[in-house]
Amino acid sequence: MGKVLIIDDHLTTCTMLQQLVERIGHQASYSQNLTDGLLKLQSEQIDVVFLDVNMPDGNGLDALADIRNMYNPPEVIIITGAVNQNGAEIAIKNGAWGYLQKPLSPKEIILPVKRVLEYRENLTQNSRYLSLVERKEIVGNSSAINGCLEKLARSAENDSNVLLTGETGTGKGVFAKVLHANSKRAINALVTVDCASLPENLVADTLFGHEKGAYTGADRKTVGLVKLADGGSLFLDEIGDLDLGLQKTLLRVLQEKQFIPIGSNKEVSSDFRLIAATNRDLKKMISDGQFREDLYYRINSQSINLPPLRNRQEDIEVLIVNFVRKVADKYEQKIKGYSPDYLETLYSHAWPGNIRELLHVIEDSFHTAGDEPILFSKHLPEYLRIQAVTDKFSTVKQKSELLQRHDVDEHSFDKLPSFRNYRERIQAEAEKKYLNKLMTLSSWDIKSACVTAKIGRTHLYNLLKKYNISRNLAE
Repeated sequence: MGKVLIIDDHLTTCTMLQQLVERIGHQASYSQNLTDGLLKLQSEQIDVVFLDVNMPDGNGLDALADIRNMYNPPEVIIITGAVNQNGAEIAIKNGAWGYLQKPLSPKEIILPVKRVLEYRENLTQNSRYLSLVERKEIVGNSSAINGCLEKLARSAENDSNVLLTGETGTGKGVFAKVLHANSKRAINALVTVDCASLPENLVADTLFGHEKGAYTGADRKTVGLVKLADGGSLFLDEIGDLDLGLQKTLLRVLQEKQFIPIGSNKEVSSDFRLIAATNRDLKKMISDGQFREDLYYRINSQSINLPPLRNRQEDIEVLIVNFVRKVADKYEQKIKGYSPDYLETLYSHAWPGNIRELLHVIEDSFHTAGDEPILFSKHLPEYLRIQAVTDKFSTVKQKSELLQRHDVDEHSFDKLPSFRNYRERIQAEAEKKYLNKLMTLSSWDIKSACVTAKIGRTHLYNLLKKYNISRNLAE
């Protein structure tokens, strides 16, 4: 029996869809605003979501990426009363199962539900293959990183080109290694090409090699990196940095799997699987005339977008443990422990440099600590400690102002509580009041509320759930 969730602000649509789904033997529930629907998706395992676009507290298309990045995400069928070709394109590109226009007939509902649940059943039967993925250096169990691992597992089972995207330092190189190691090509080489550091005058030579005597100084034949990847995988890191001329050459190589070394008149074949990575917005580069559209679609048969570290904070401590062990092994030293204040300081940082920055910070503090067995916040780089102190002063000031606005009324207590309990209660009351005001002023537009509060969607949803705040209760 499958579980279906309808997220639509029209009660008539919700009850009609619920009855249709239950009529064919499956469970169905509904939420009349986006916030409650997303909270339900975080707390329950749902197979199919019917998602309206124009919701009172946000846009369903904007929430689609968040839903698809959840751990074991449901399949999403967009339903809308407005005809919008761009909306349909956005929905499909962001992983929607389908895009339906209201009014909906029973057949339009029942057929997709049956097909989706059949597909989900096949996924369940094949889940044992996903569990066999060797994670190697991929650390963490957040929903964000597990979603990427599921995509990696599916990509490892086929031979299509894969595009890895994400900010600098999110681990695209590690994902490329793990993808290759889990593929059928693992017995052969993974050849890495750093496109950002290729010397312009040596690009063709580096990639395709040359014959003896091809130019002055070419006293022997060399094999290019493309040929070295024959039978294995070719990883083009920072592919967005290739100039347009080389992009055209690369497109032909990807299409034909053949090339001509410098100084030769014979084509050479190379059977490789392409894995590309970039931290740049290739679609914007296409519109600016800096990247070939045909090459983009050639390299993007499958894509995995790696999350920044600030969106997977639950992974920070396990990453710290892993990196402390890695640094200790690297310098042949004993593993160090870490204090609560060390951990607290690392949690408070925004990590613009992502995982790479975290590793560098731990290595730096490891050296600063010297022979000391425990890492304390004093061992962290100066910029982190300054930021932590600045943030703490700001928090203390806010709490002080908060307590000053809430004088203790001795008649409201049977006995005076501890200062800590009183402070926590007042802080909770203030947070709830702030959230109610935030959602009212933003008209329950989640994106707007996140911008105002300067917090992520997941954090906001968790706070709303913690304080039992919903649009229905607010009204």
